[in-house]
Formats: sequence, structure tokens, C-alpha cells
Amino acid sequence: MINFSVLDKNRTLVNEWIADYFSKNQNKTELCRAIKYGVSNGGKRLRPYFVIELSKILKIPRSSYRQMSLAVEFIHCYSLIHDDLPSMDNDDFRRGKLAVHKKFKESTAILAGNSLYNMAVQLILDNKTSNDHKVKLDLLKMIAQNSGSEGLMLGQYYDLFYENKNTGIKNILNTYRLKTSKLFELSVAMPFILQGKNQKHIKDAKLYGRNFGLIYQIADDFSDLDKKFSETGKIPGKDEEKGKNTIISKVGRKSALNLCHNLAKEATKDNKIFGNNDYKFKDLIFSIVFKISN
Repeated sequence: MINFSVLDKNRTLVNEWIADYFSKNQNKTELCRAIKYGVSNGGKRLRPYFVIELSKILKIPRSSYRQMSLAVEFIHCYSLIHDDLPSMDNDDFRRGKLAVHKKFKESTAILAGNSLYNMAVQLILDNKTSNDHKVKLDLLKMIAQNSGSEGLMLGQYYDLFYENKNTGIKNILNTYRLKTSKLFELSVAMPFILQGKNQKHIKDAKLYGRNFGLIYQIADDFSDLDKKFSETGKIPGKDEEKGKNTIISKVGRKSALNLCHNLAKEATKDNKIFGNNDYKFKDLIFSIVFKISN
């Protein structure tokens, strides 16, 4: 079974890194306060978890995986700030607290998100990440591909485009893959890129990240239907109310759960790059499937 104390320990560590990062920034503007608020208002820190734990397996220095962990979390938080905007999903709450655009002005929220992406790039460019310019270029290339118009941004576009439209399973899964999986792919692949591993290792890592993201998004769909605000920090039922296309609405709960089982099996069928047969990442992906099936 997954050791949840490791997840908690890493979340605490990442929160400490975030606090330390912003403690060195003496900028007292409202923009800086909005940036810090958007990053520090909770979260599982799952994406940094993958960076940290895989970096330990690959014996990557702590200074390097600290930079990558912060970078991927900043990109994630930037995407959430923009996702909540009135012109996007128009959500007033995130993680049980006011969304950034509600706590501050909408224009400030947009700038805060943009700033976080810029900070992520700066973190990767820093020599603490690597002294190898090619490695940093490869990391930045993947960040651009996975978070831009070929990845996260395109997923957000499709998520809005297909609202109140009758679209198929293929389009829904592609939206999930772009909007949610791309950052998990990035998180799992970054340590392998830094270590200079071959394309086979990186491909296997990205497959795990892709399938984990798909399962994670489907689990979020279940949560939106079944859980209360006190449990999720978000207003329940909003996706259904807004006419969002989900796998559950298309194929039903049982088929959606079966899909998650198959995705988890595919992601873990060849686990050589992660260590032995009983590795923590296999436990984690199946624990999510187990959670939504009960």
C-alpha cells in the first residue's frame, strides 16, 4: 500500500521551499501578494512528489530537484489561477478559499499567473538546476510543449469549447490528456531528462504520467458529483451545471471505473525504470482507482 506519510512529508517540504522562495522576495506589491496567495493556499503537491521521489531513485542532487519541484508547482498554480477566472471556469473558490481573482482584482490574478510561469522558467535556468546548458534547454523545451498551445493551454481551450456540445469519448479523453496529464508527464519525465536518460526511459515515464493524469481527472469528476464543499474546497456539481463533458456523463460510472483500472495496468506493466515490482508509484496510481471505487 502507498505510504501516505511520504506524501505528507513531501508536501510539508515543498511548502517550506515555497515559503523560503518568497521570503527572499522583498517585493511588497499587491501583485506579489497575489502570487504568493495563489501558490500558498494549500494543495496536495503531487507533481513535486513525483519529481522528488524519482530524483531520489536517480540520485539527483537535492538542489536540482528542489528547483524542478518548485518550477512544476508554480506552473500548476498558474494554471489554476487562470482556470478559475470569470472568462474561463468562473470559480469563486479554490481549495476552500477565495480564488485569486476574488481575493484580488481579476487583472491582478491574470498577471499573477503569468508571473508564476516566468518564475518557473527562471528556476530551470538557474545553475542550481544544472550546469549543463543542453539539459536546461531540454527541460525548457518540454515545459513549453506541455504547458503551451500543444499541451495545457490547448486542453483548457477544448474544455471550454466542448461545453454544452455533444462530443465523443475520444475528444473528452484528449481534453483530459492535455489539460491534466501534460503536467504529470512533465513531473515524471523531468528527472529522467536531467539525468540524461535515453528516450525509452523518458517515453515510459511519460506514459505513466499520462495515465496517472487521466485517472486523476476522472477521480476529480467523481468527486465533483459525490463530495461536499467541505471535502473538496470547490462547489460541487458545477461541471454538470455548466454542461462540461466528462467520461462519467458519457459512459457511466462503471465503465469510467473500468477505464481507470485499465489505464493503471497499462501505466505499470513495465516498471523497470521505477525500481522493483512493488514500487510506490504503482501503489499510488492504484490507490486512486481504489478510492473512487469505494
